[in-house]
Amino acid sequence: MGNTWSRSAAQQPETKTKDVASTSAAKEENTAKVGVKRPANEKDVKDSAAKKSKKRGGWEKKPKSDKGASTKQKTLQTRPEHLGPREPRIPKKKVALLVGFNGTGYQGMQLNPNCLSIESVLFEAMVKANAISKDNSDDPKKSAWMRAARTDKGVHAAGNLISLKMQIPEDYDVVERINSFLPPQIRVWGYVPCIRSFHAKTLCDSRVYEYLLPTCAFMAPESKVLTDAPTSEDDLVISNNNDVDPIVKYATRSTPELKQQRHDYRATQEQLDTFEAAMKSFEGTHNFHNYTNGKSFKDRSSFRYIMSINVSKPLYIDGSEWVSIKLHGQSFILHQIRKMISMGMLITRTNTPISLIPKTFEENRINIPKAPALGLLLERPIFNVYNDKMREKSKQVEREIVDFDLFKEKIDAFKEEWIYKKIFEAENQENVFDGYLTSLDAHLGDDYQYLNPEGVIPESCLVSTKYNRPIKQESEDENQEHDD
Repeated sequence: MGNTWSRSAAQQPETKTKDVASTSAAKEENTAKVGVKRPANEKDVKDSAAKKSKKRGGWEKKPKSDKGASTKQKTLQTRPEHLGPREPRIPKKKVALLVGFNGTGYQGMQLNPNCLSIESVLFEAMVKANAISKDNSDDPKKSAWMRAARTDKGVHAAGNLISLKMQIPEDYDVVERINSFLPPQIRVWGYVPCIRSFHAKTLCDSRVYEYLLPTCAFMAPESKVLTDAPTSEDDLVISNNNDVDPIVKYATRSTPELKQQRHDYRATQEQLDTFEAAMKSFEGTHNFHNYTNGKSFKDRSSFRYIMSINVSKPLYIDGSEWVSIKLHGQSFILHQIRKMISMGMLITRTNTPISLIPKTFEENRINIPKAPALGLLLERPIFNVYNDKMREKSKQVEREIVDFDLFKEKIDAFKEEWIYKKIFEAENQENVFDGYLTSLDAHLGDDYQYLNPEGVIPESCLVSTKYNRPIKQESEDENQEHDD
C-alpha cells in the first residue's frame, strides 16, 4: 500500500507540470487566434489595413442607403412632361374663396368633363396665377375643391364660395393675379383663411337667391293659332310631349304690337298682392317633389325648408316694369326656384286661387313649367353657424369669418354692370320672357288644367312617371331590397 502510494505521489508533480504546460500552450494558441488573426490572402490584408485605419482615425458614419435617392430619381424621371420642371414649394392654406359671375354662355357652375363651366375657367386661371400648383393642375380634388352652391346653365351669382387648399405667393397679390387671367364676367372678390376641416357645402347654413321677373308675366293669357307647318324661321315648336300619341304644332311669336304692349305693361296692385301672397305660401317645410325632376313623393330629399320669400315693389328699367323676388332657403333642389316662380305667376295671370299651392305638396304628380333661367341669380351663401364658432374661438386664437359684406361695393357694382344690366339687355334683344309666355299660351294637352277658378287638380292633368307609378309587390320568397 505504501509503495503504491509513493509511486502515485512521485508521479503527481510531473503530471501537473505537463497539464500546466499544455494549458499554457492552448491559451497562447487562442490568444494568437483572437489577437493576431493572420490574413489568409491579399484581400484580407487590404481589409485588415482598412480596419486599422478606421481605428486610428475614428469610426466613420455609415453612409445612408441610396435606395431613397434612386426612388426619388425614378419619380423625377417619370414626371409628366407637360408639367415641366418641379416648382419651388409654396405653403398651402385652406381658404374660402369668394367669387361672382355672369353665367351667360357657360354650362353652369360645376366642373364637368368636356364642358365650358365657370369652375373650369376659374380653375385654369388659378393654375396660371400659381394659386394652384402644376402638380395639382390635373385634378381639382387634389386641392380639396368644393363649391357652396351649384348653379344651372345661364344662371348668375353675385356671390358664391369655393373652399380649397390654395397657394398664396408672398411677392404679389394673388387675387389680382387670378382676376388678370379671368374674363370680366367672372370675378374673385377675395379669400378668407379658414380651419382645415372647412367644407363649402356642408358648412353652408342656407342660400339666398334673387329672381327678376317682368310684371308683363301677370297679363292674361293670349289666344294662339297653331299651324301644322312653320310659317317663319323663328316660329315656336309646340309639342304635347306624348310618346304614345305625339303631336307637333307651330306657333308664331308675338307681333311687334304685343311685344310693345308687354314692355309698357304695369301690374295692378291686386296682381302684385296676389303674387306676393302666392310666393309666401311656399315658406316653411314642404314636399317639393312637383318642383323638380327625378324625385318621388316618398323621397326624403324632396322636403326643403324655405325661411323667407320677399317681393319688392315694382322696379322700372328702360321703361319696363319688374319685381325682384328674394328667396332665402336652407337648400334648393334642381329647378325648384324657377318652378316656384312660375307657379306664383300662373296663379296670378289666370285668377287661380292660392289654395292650389298646398295641394302641389301632396302625392299627385303634375307638370309645372320652369320660368326662364335668365332672371335667376345666387345672391350669396350664408355661414352663420360657422361664423359664430369662429367669433367664439377668436377669444383664444385669431379667426376670420366668411363675410361677403367686406366686398359689398365691388359686388354691387358688378351686379349692376354684369347681371342686372345683362338680364335687361337680353330681354330687350331676345324677348326671352315673351317667348316663354307665348309657349304657355300655345300649350297642347291637359297638363295645365289645374289652373281653374276652383283650384282643384283634375285627373286629366295628372302625370305618370317612373317616380310615381305603383311599385310591383314582390312575393315573400323573393329577395327584397331596403333603403337604410
